[in-house]
Amino acid sequence: MSIAVAKGAVCLDGSPPAYHWDKGYGTGINSWLIQLEGGGWCNNVTSCLVRKNTHLGSSNRMVKQIPFSGILNNKHMFNPDFYNWNRVKVRYCDGSSFTGDVAAVNPITNLHFRGARVWLAVMEDLLSKGMINAENAVMSGCSAGGLASILHCDSFRALLPMGTKVKCISDAGYFINAKDVSGGHYIQTFFDQLVATHGSAKNLPPYCTSRMKPGLCFFPQYMAQQIRTPLFFINAAYDSWQIRNILAPGIADPHGYWESCKLNIKNCLPGQIKVMQGFRSQFLAALLRLGKSASRGVFIDSCFAHCQTEMQELWFMQDSPLLNKTKIGKAVGDWFYDRNPFQKIDCAYPCNPTCHNRVYDG
Repeated sequence: MSIAVAKGAVCLDGSPPAYHWDKGYGTGINSWLIQLEGGGWCNNVTSCLVRKNTHLGSSNRMVKQIPFSGILNNKHMFNPDFYNWNRVKVRYCDGSSFTGDVAAVNPITNLHFRGARVWLAVMEDLLSKGMINAENAVMSGCSAGGLASILHCDSFRALLPMGTKVKCISDAGYFINAKDVSGGHYIQTFFDQLVATHGSAKNLPPYCTSRMKPGLCFFPQYMAQQIRTPLFFINAAYDSWQIRNILAPGIADPHGYWESCKLNIKNCLPGQIKVMQGFRSQFLAALLRLGKSASRGVFIDSCFAHCQTEMQELWFMQDSPLLNKTKIGKAVGDWFYDRNPFQKIDCAYPCNPTCHNRVYDG
């Protein structure tokens, strides 16, 4: 992607952007699935400098090959609707969900804030490699990539021919604007700083930035209703990343009262479960703010999980989590091909015995 460097489309450290591509075959030869990698964000020079020296800030730190599983799997039995598509994993090395664009580079830090250029350069490269002929196209992503797939959904649609069937999937990308356990606005402040650092405002949806401060436009509850391309939201109502980083970030829990609960939901005390039930209510209210849409997909389970499309055991296996007796992989395929709409919200924890609740090892 040397041409990208010439356009200034580079990772935090100035290295070229990168993606992994497994070519489509058979009936999938003209179908494209673009999966945007996740991995949080950096909100200021200090956190971006740390990130610059990792695979989340430099393509020099990335491995040449990665396993493709779940929605990226190339076997029919594990991924019945997308297995033979062109499957692309776009690496995430800008720290802004592909929204940043600051022209100047500080010579002392050598940080490049160019996420929006990276996204466009990768898309243009893929178009030149055959995506321009796509009959079907999906842009998906998990976590920060799931947020990026919402933010860039209509732009993705606009790059492709009129006749292409285009839809977007956000997996664990529906971050909500909730107060933390200390009553503070940790995540809102974080997004304000991120947008200022990366110069993201001009790359966020204008109908949102014209109504509120740009940091709020990182929250789908304020900007996703205007997206015209069909979107599928896959999220845990008790998203383990959001519980750990929005509801109970370390800064809001100085005595570590939440530490054990954040590692494993089975460790949570009754009072903590009650707070998490309140978080679920806020999550569902934020989702319902979007209003109704016949083209939207919704799979909101009550698992303690984060990112459910790339892990094979959560996407499509014998014992994958079920909602309405349906696995995530099946729900998404049915929705994409218009076989069956899917808009389901799970009952509250601990009602779903099919969940694989995540246990963190600290």
